[in-house]
Amino acid sequence: MDMRAIDTSRGGGGRVMGRGLDGMVQALALVESASPAELRERGSGLLRDGCGLAWAECLYLEESGRWLGRDRVDARLACDDFRHPYAHAIRQGRVLRLGLAEARSRLDHPDFQAQVAALPGRLQLEVRPLRALDGAREWLGALAMAGDDSVLAGLAEDAEFAAFESLLCRLWARLSRHQGERHRETRLRQSLAQLSDGARRQELADRLAGDLLGASPAMQALRHQVVRAAETSLAVLLQGETGTGKDRVARAIHRLSPRAEGPFMAINCAAIPESLLESELFGHARGAFSGADRAREGLIGQADGGTLFLDEIGDMPLPLQAKLLRVLESGRYRPLGASEERRADLRLVAATHQPLRERIRDQRFRADLYYRLGQFPLTLPPLRERREDIAVLAEAFAADFCAREGRDELGITPAALRQLRGRDYPGNVRELKNLIDYACAMTRAGDDIEPAALPGQPEPEDTAPGGGDDTTAEAASKVHDLRRALRDYEAELIRQRLLLFGGNRALAAESLGLPKRTLAHKCRQLELDAK
Repeated sequence: MDMRAIDTSRGGGGRVMGRGLDGMVQALALVESASPAELRERGSGLLRDGCGLAWAECLYLEESGRWLGRDRVDARLACDDFRHPYAHAIRQGRVLRLGLAEARSRLDHPDFQAQVAALPGRLQLEVRPLRALDGAREWLGALAMAGDDSVLAGLAEDAEFAAFESLLCRLWARLSRHQGERHRETRLRQSLAQLSDGARRQELADRLAGDLLGASPAMQALRHQVVRAAETSLAVLLQGETGTGKDRVARAIHRLSPRAEGPFMAINCAAIPESLLESELFGHARGAFSGADRAREGLIGQADGGTLFLDEIGDMPLPLQAKLLRVLESGRYRPLGASEERRADLRLVAATHQPLRERIRDQRFRADLYYRLGQFPLTLPPLRERREDIAVLAEAFAADFCAREGRDELGITPAALRQLRGRDYPGNVRELKNLIDYACAMTRAGDDIEPAALPGQPEPEDTAPGGGDDTTAEAASKVHDLRRALRDYEAELIRQRLLLFGGNRALAAESLGLPKRTLAHKCRQLELDAK
């Protein structure tokens, strides 16, 4: 900007800027403004101090062009609301001047009234619409001033004031464009970062598809949640029915986390007697108990720098729950029989199929530990809620079986797949895997898995009344001892279910809707080998 443009002066209502060095210093104060808001504040201050005005303020036009804003006050004035003078000046595109007393009586906008309430009524109000002076000529806002009539009339004839107004508009337009460009660049960077972050997360979720199988909406959502959980250091609580793959999810969280290079230690809290579980977790010093002839580091110490996975944490005894809570809160623990505490930096992932809230009500699980574990809760969907994944899972399990056993690949017939989709799966994915393993073992090399190879297949539906299946009728005609027939059928059904679950009585009992003790009693009665 050529400073000579503002170094002239004429008579009138005072000087906006002084001559010579003072004028250049004051002009530099405008030029050095870092933002439009700072420019407006400095410009208004120069007008008040240099021209004897009672009041001066620059109002800016918002980006939408519909509102005028004020820098120091959280108020907006609509450009089409003619209850204030700025709307008239902006719409007409020319200077508006009127007595302040008249403005108060005619223009009743509450924000405007508050703006000029402290000014004497004898003063004149002048509103000057401001616009950029380049080719764009867009509106910038308005300059409002209040002062004696002679002062305002003098400014209108003062070349120095005209130069000041020209400089103000040029700087305002330039700073506004620069600010707009910065805002757009910032928004663009944020958008690109979000896109990049979203693409990265999508790529990680897609990579999980090879381990957490299934294209159903439930599995896609789960994989995205796993990626989110892995990004944090929060404790994760995996909940879901037995057999839904909680151990796989825990390993996936560790593999994607910043602790992936550290150890992954896992323990099933329900599979270890209470007397040994504490030693397994916390370790022990030499001589801590009978038989402890040497010190042993527990899983908490071994998981330092990595992840500790506690499966079936709902079965952890209450005393150990209190000790685990202290580890989570302080990172400190004491091995059995040790005199000093140790530190462990680990990330905890816990899993359970039990309703922990009910166990809290029964005082079998600590509420404070539950809330500490559940910083990032994840619920795994049961297989019945994602039946569209059954075919993919079955084919993957068949391929896995063939690779383990060194056999040629086996296919699955459409009829077998239809039957698989129609089954109930109380044991979820684990049950399906055991079922496919059995079917593969029962299928000859070179054949595909047929419905007959699937254990415990459901009975065919009856046809129209009176028209039962011929095979069923023939079998029924051979029954001469109903009690013996029922006993044989019950024995075969239990045998197949135990075979399906690899001899696990708890899962077999659950799938049959029986208590575990009842199933054990029936196994003894029927002389079944359920080891």
